[in-house]
Amino acid sequence: MTMTTKDKVARRELSLLELAKDLSNVSRACKLMGYSRQQFYEIRRNFQTYGADGLIDRLPGTKGPHPNRVAAEIEVAILDHALAHPCHGATRVE
Repeated sequence: MTMTTKDKVARRELSLLELAKDLSNVSRACKLMGYSRQQFYEIRRNFQTYGADGLIDRLPGTKGPHPNRVAAEIEVAILDHALAHPCHGATRVE
């Protein structure tokens, strides 16, 4: 089984946490591993909250369609009207 880039980053972050614990010195561990202390505390918080899955980088934002999205038939009607009448502004379309 090959490791993906995300897996390698997660393993490196776990190594940072272990090194800080072994050294009992966060600043020194961060300096040796090339991380800032702010990054360390974010990594540690994610690990404490989500476990090993928290070390895998995720993109922020909503998953799936936007929560304020209108129904598909309303969207189609608005687009049809906008294409038929390109000079009408948002207030008139509303």
